[in-house]
This record gives sequence, C-alpha cells and structure tokens, in this order.
Amino acid sequence: MSDLLRTPLFPLYAQYEGARCIDFGGWELPVSFSGIQKEHEAVRNRVGLFDVSHMGEFRVEGTNAASFLQSMLTNDISALVIGQAQYTLMCYPTGGVVDDLLVYKRGEQQYMLVVNASNIDKDWEWLQEHMPDGVHMVNESNQTALLALQGPNAADVIAKVTKEQVAELGAFRFIDGAEVCGINAIVSRTGYTGEDGFEIYVPADGAVQVWKGLMEAGEAFEILPIGLGARDTLRFEARLPLYGQELSPTISPLEAGVGMFVKWNAGDFIGRATLEQQKTEGLTRKLVGLEITDRGIPRSHYPVYAEGKQIGEVTTGTQSPTLKRNLGLALIDIQYTEPGTPIEVEIRGKLLQAEVIKTPFYKRPKQTTSTTKGANE
Repeated sequence: MSDLLRTPLFPLYAQYEGARCIDFGGWELPVSFSGIQKEHEAVRNRVGLFDVSHMGEFRVEGTNAASFLQSMLTNDISALVIGQAQYTLMCYPTGGVVDDLLVYKRGEQQYMLVVNASNIDKDWEWLQEHMPDGVHMVNESNQTALLALQGPNAADVIAKVTKEQVAELGAFRFIDGAEVCGINAIVSRTGYTGEDGFEIYVPADGAVQVWKGLMEAGEAFEILPIGLGARDTLRFEARLPLYGQELSPTISPLEAGVGMFVKWNAGDFIGRATLEQQKTEGLTRKLVGLEITDRGIPRSHYPVYAEGKQIGEVTTGTQSPTLKRNLGLALIDIQYTEPGTPIEVEIRGKLLQAEVIKTPFYKRPKQTTSTTKGANE
C-alpha cells in the first residue's frame, strides 16, 4: 500500500496489535484496531478516539466571503455567529450533491470549510470555478490533522487536557485557539456518531502529541482507538448520510432526507431552482429505513422490490451492533416509503421479506448537548 496517502498519525497505528489498514479512497487507514463490534460499543457506552485527518479543510476569507458561500451552499450562512459551525450541502444546478460539509465561522468574513476526503480536489475546483473577486481561498488540508473524541465520556476526557470550558460548548459551537495537550487547536462540539463528542483540529505536526494525550486521559474511561468500520456503523445507526451512498451527484438533499439544511429564505444558491421544482412537484423517490424480517443482511446496491418490480436499492446496510437487527437505508419509489410498507430485498438471487421502518434507528439517551452531523467521509 506504499502509494497510498497517510495521515500524520499513521506511525502510531503499529502500536495497536490488532490494527488492520485498508485502501480507503486512496488513503491507508485503519478499518479497525480491536474489532468493529467492540469499538462501536466503546463509543456508544464510554468513549473512543478517531483519526479523521484525511478530511479536507479550506480557509475562505475576504470582503465577499459570506456572499460567495451563500451562493454556493444550501444552508443560511448569514445565520452563523463567530464561534458557530453549520452542516450544509453544495449542489450542482441539477440538484445533485457536490459534497456535504461543515462551515465554521472564525471571524467576520473568515470561514473554514471541512469537506470529505474523497472530494477535496473536486470541491476545490468547483469553488475556484465560481469564486468572485474579493475572496481568498487556501487549501489547508495537508497542514491540518483532525481527531474526533466521541461518546458519553468525551467531555470528561477532554476536560483533563485543556483549561478551556469545552464541556459548556453547545452543539455546533467551537473554541478557536484552545490549548489541547499543549497544542493550539480548534475544539468543536460536533461529531459523526450520534453521540456527544468533540472534533479537534490541530496542526499536522501536533497530531501525535494530542492523540497520545487524549488516549492517556481516557484510560480511566477505557477509551479505545476507533477505525473506519465502527465509524460507519455508528453514523449509520444515527442515519447520518455518507457521501457516495446516501448523497451523490444524482441524489438531491430532499431525496436524501436532509432537506432541513436547505434554507429557502437564504437567497439564491446553485441548484436552488431544481430543488424548488422537486419540492413543488413532489419527490418521486426518497431515502427510507428498512428491516429485513427474513434471515439476511442488506448491503449497498442490493435491489429493493415491491409488487414484483424493482423500486430502488439499498444505499447502506448492516447488522446493527447496538440493536442486533438487520437494517438498511434505501432510496426507493415514493409510493412505498410509508413505515410498515412490506418490501423485498434481493440477496444472492433470493428475495427476502423486509419492511420500511422509521429512522434514525438509534437516538442517544437525553443527557448533555446533542450533536448530529460532523465530518463525513
């Protein structure tokens, strides 16, 4: 795998006996350290630490930065205050999705965009193509490392390595210039697991120090390093979309069920006309949850049937580690999307009985600040 990209934390993977790396979109990343089920349960019940340094970070600033982003993104940039982050989407004129991302407002006309690793080059070119005068953009992806500390004990752990009152942060709020394990960082109350947690942006050369500090601080809580496998099952249970599966150039935000992040009062943005048309005329397909009632596990791209015809396909599916049920997300014909509707999933040439069910599959118990969506793939 020598030609693959590696994060600044790659040298640490070898310390973990069970670490198993895979090619993930051109990156050599750990799919698991000690087993997906074990890692999944650690995040749901205690705390886990993720290396998500493959994500991309763009700095956007200048006199026209806000109006530029407003024209490119579906959410309302003008609603942000300094120290606040926002989940949003970037669309093509067709209404399909270029990427889903986070926007951080770091100052007046100063923003950070956090984009999916597989889309860094594409997103950069798309933004550059539409960038007006009065906007300056810098790709800081290679200089930035990102660690995600997630789980019910995340606030307890991070409190041991910083003097900042990060436990008091609300959802999608961040502290710019926090010192974490002796390293200058952005600490954000965001995540991609359905649990409470923090995402910590640090200079690439400080990543190892912060990782070691957090792992040491988390020992009392039985912290585990978490790989891509559990990252996917955690986000799936919480119904958080993955670009390339629930979102793509051919799937709109409305079809994917993230229409609440499309703000119609935010002015014009690329793709708005098509999305308005979808809203007015009604969707022809929609993302739903499903459960297989026969013996079988749904996987991505498995065909979904009803009344003898194919009505769509599975986007993500697995046996839920938390619920021990065979669950999937599927993009299907709108007339079959009501919960309780009987459907079938084709697995290895056989049609297995399933039904449409409500999502998210998992909601964490009410306790502290809630997070919904963070850095994606």
